[in-house]
Formats: sequence, structure tokens, C-alpha cells
Amino acid sequence: MKLSLKQLFLLTLLSGLAACTTAPPPPPPPLEEAEVAAVEQAVEEEIEYGTFSEEQLYQTIISELGAQRGDLEDAGDNYLDLAMETRDLGMILRAVQFASVNGDVNALMQLGLLWAEIEPENPQPHLSLAYQFLEDGNYNLALSHMARVIDLGGEMGFTALAARTGRLDPRNRQALIENLRQLAREFEEEESIHVALVQLLAQNRQFDDALYEMQLLLQNIELTPNMVLLHGQILQNMDDTENALRVMRSGVREFSDDKALRLSYARLLIQDDRFEDAQEQFEIIVEQDPEDWETLYSVALLDMELENFDSAIVNLEKLIRADQRFDESQYYLGFIYEQREDYKNSIEHYRQVRIGTNNFLAAQQQATRHSINLGELDDAHAWLMRQSSGQPRLEILFTTIESNLLIQADYITEAKDLLDTSLNRFPNESDLLFARVLFYDSQSDREGSERDLQQIIRMQPDDSRALNHLGYMLADQTTRFEEALDLIERAIAISPDDPAIIDSLGWAQYKLGRYEEALANLRRAFEVFPDHEVASHVGEVLWMMGREDEATQVWEDALEERPDSELIREVMDRLRQD
Repeated sequence: MKLSLKQLFLLTLLSGLAACTTAPPPPPPPLEEAEVAAVEQAVEEEIEYGTFSEEQLYQTIISELGAQRGDLEDAGDNYLDLAMETRDLGMILRAVQFASVNGDVNALMQLGLLWAEIEPENPQPHLSLAYQFLEDGNYNLALSHMARVIDLGGEMGFTALAARTGRLDPRNRQALIENLRQLAREFEEEESIHVALVQLLAQNRQFDDALYEMQLLLQNIELTPNMVLLHGQILQNMDDTENALRVMRSGVREFSDDKALRLSYARLLIQDDRFEDAQEQFEIIVEQDPEDWETLYSVALLDMELENFDSAIVNLEKLIRADQRFDESQYYLGFIYEQREDYKNSIEHYRQVRIGTNNFLAAQQQATRHSINLGELDDAHAWLMRQSSGQPRLEILFTTIESNLLIQADYITEAKDLLDTSLNRFPNESDLLFARVLFYDSQSDREGSERDLQQIIRMQPDDSRALNHLGYMLADQTTRFEEALDLIERAIAISPDDPAIIDSLGWAQYKLGRYEEALANLRRAFEVFPDHEVASHVGEVLWMMGREDEATQVWEDALEERPDSELIREVMDRLRQD
């Protein structure tokens, strides 16, 4: 007898569906020739379809085969329909599998409710629903099903609730807290309810209540590392660092092999500036696990903080050999040798920091600085060009860095030649033009600066950096105050929150005699960016307004932060002499 395709599908599924009420079957494997023959022989016998219609069986096998082809969403939709239609437990469980794989929260909730109805004494559907409601942010319903799991004798970790309520607003979290209090009274022996209550109280910044509940809890449960951590965090949030450290220290003694607890204790010691004690804890972790590279890296950083440079070098080199934190370790080795004024070794390690890593540009800048200071200008330049070969944007960036370092080292001619040569290679490149502006500024060549700034503005009328720089220069070094104000107003329209531009605006207004407006803007700039130059401007305007005591106070406060500020001392001397 020759089977139809539909009959073959149905027979293939029968053996799987026979067990459907006990456990969900996996997708059936492809039929071998012998299996097909067996099916053809079996078809002659009468088929018992049980409680399923032929169409339902057909849809089931279609779904399974579709799943084998990767059509998981269609299979999931089909199984959801079949589960709701047949109310068969096996169908429900298979539908749950597909809904889980597909992340179909709506289907999981429907199936969970149906499952709970079919098996009212089984805690598993309530467990599933609890997690789905947690994921959906419906915490009250989640709590209700969590309680039902416990009521039916299942196990439920209530700390899963606290793990998801960190961003909940305090009022809604308070409602959950009250529900947890009720559950804690109903299920006094369920530890995780009490732990979750402590966690939610801490999240709601009710630290006194959290500490009280914690102390009650500790009288009735066996201490765990997680409980030590939670206790310490509550005390820390109450600004009781000493007791937090005491709790953590005691916990580390009791759970000496718990790495997470010891790490937290070490970090708390660092926050309290107890670097040597923290280092001792990190070293214990490394001793327990010599290949814990992150902790070894922390030990090296603490060595640097404590200026134990020999030990830091040993640990950083160990990380480099293991190819762990390679670039950071090379960078910090460069820094250590820099502190020791061993610039050759410093350059070597800085140059090992690879492109694309966080410290790459800073490392290349420091290596170039030291090479230039050693008089190795050609070597410095050649290295940067090799690193940026085939990358024009990086070459331009390196040129701006190199030219600035040459200026700082008083290699004036070399800096100008570098910029001119690079501008011949990249004509009208705004970053290079701006770098040459800074060169002209260093030489007090206002005409050169203005010429390049005007060129940038012609090419890029919305370049707020160039507009502001030219506007401030005109306000500070010329009497072209109206022109300066116009440029700065154009800049601030583009970048309204830039404190440097706000400072320039106030300075131009001051030069035009608009003192009240000037003071308001200069104070606004200083609030965001309390720089000594801005402080000198605020003080000067106050002085010119006759508010000399206020001006003096501003300057003196700024000098406390920046005792070497020539700007502030110059303006104080100049105005007091007038």
C-alpha cells in the first residue's frame, strides 16, 4: 500500500505523541528507508488517533518539520493554537518550549495560565508565570505567582524580584515592600523572602529599616557570602564605613575562599584610601588563583599608587607575557619609566601600545614628547609617519600633536616647517590650519593667526572653534570689539553650552562696556568651567564695577586652586596700580 504524504506525516508523529502527556518530545529525526518501510507496513493496521483529530496531528507534524527547517516562529504559533485548542498537557509543554526559544512573552503568559488551569497543584506553571511577569515589569502579579509557587511546595528565589526593581520609582517599590512584609509573615521560614525585603528596602534608601531587617535575618539563617556583601553595602550606604569594613573583614575570615567577597572587601578598602590593606587582599586572591589576571592587574595599579614601582614592573611584565591587559600594561610601564626619568625605556613601552586601544594616542604623544626632548626629532617623526601610513586622518592628527610638542620644546622653525609641509600635502585641511594658528599664537603673530582663521571660516562657516578663537583674539588684542562680538555670537548660536565661548561672549561684552551682561555670562561660564582664566575675567569685571572686595575674593579663591596662575597675578597687579 502506498502512503499519502499526509498519512506518512501522521504515522511518523504517532510514537512521539503517545508520550506527549508526560514530556515534550524533541523534533523527530529524518526518516531512514527502514523506518519508511515499517511505517508502510504499520499503516495497514487501524490507527488510533486518541483525543487528537487527524487535522491536529497533521498540523503538529507540519510544525515539527518546519522547526527542523528553522521556521521556529511559525512552529511556535501553530503549537500555541494547538495547545489552546486541545488543552493537552503535552501540547502545552511543547508550545512552551517554542515560545521560550522565540522569546514570545505573550504566548508564554497565555500558556502559563492554561498550564496552571490544567495542573492546579503543579508549582511549575506559576514559576514560569512569575518570571514572565518579572520580565514584563508587572511586579505585583509576579509576586502573586511567586507566593503561589511557595504555597504549592515549590522553590522560588525571591531575590530575582530585587534584581529587576532597581529602576522602579520609590512609590511602586514601597507597595512591593508592603506585599513582601505580608509574605514574610505568612512564610516565616522562606529565607529568600526576607532577603528580598532587605534588598528592596535598601533600593528604596530605607537603610535603617533594611539594617533592622538584616539583623533579624542574621539571627535566624546561616550566614552566606552574599549576606555579608548585602550587610556591608547597607552599612556603606549609611556612611558607616568602619562597620562596613568590620562586617566585610569578618566575612572574609569566615569565607576565606570566596573571591567575590574578598574583591568587594578590597575595593571598599581602596575607597577608604587603605591601599596597602587592599593590596594585601588582592595578593591573597592572586596566590589562590595565579591566573586571575584582572586581580593581578589591580595589584600592579596599587603598586603604582603606592610607588612600589619595582613590584609593579614585575606584575605588568607578567601580564604582558600572558598577553593579558597587554596595552594597558605597556602604557603603565611607559609611565613608570617616565617617573624614573628613564626616557629610552619609557619611549619603548609607550610605542608598544597598539592602535585602536584606549591609551594609544596618549602613549604616542608621550613617546613623541620624550623623543623630541632627547633631540631625536627625526626618529620621532619617522615613527609617527610609520604608524599613520595609509591613514590620512591619523597622519593629520599626529602632525597637530607633533607640531604642538615641537613648539613646547622651542623647536620653532621645525614646527613651522612641519605644518607648512603637511599643508602642502593636505591643502586647506582645517585641523592643520588650526594647528598653525596655535603656532602663530605662540609667536604672537596675530596677523598669521587671523589669516588662517579667516580661511577656516570661509571654508567652514559653522566652525564654532574658529569663530570663537578669532572673536576672542579680536576682543582681547584689538579694539575691533563689535566685529569680535559678531563672531562670538555666531559661534554661540552653533555651540550654546560651550563654556569657552560663553566666556568669550562675556569678555567681548565687557570690552564694549556692557558690564552687567558680561558678568552674568562670565559667571555662567565659570560655574561650568572654573578655570583660572575665567576667574581672572570675572574678577576684572567686578573690579571695574566697583565691587573690589568681591573681585579680590574670586581671585584669591582661584589662586588657592591654581597658585602658579600668572594670569590672575597679572590682572591683580595691573588693576591695583591703576
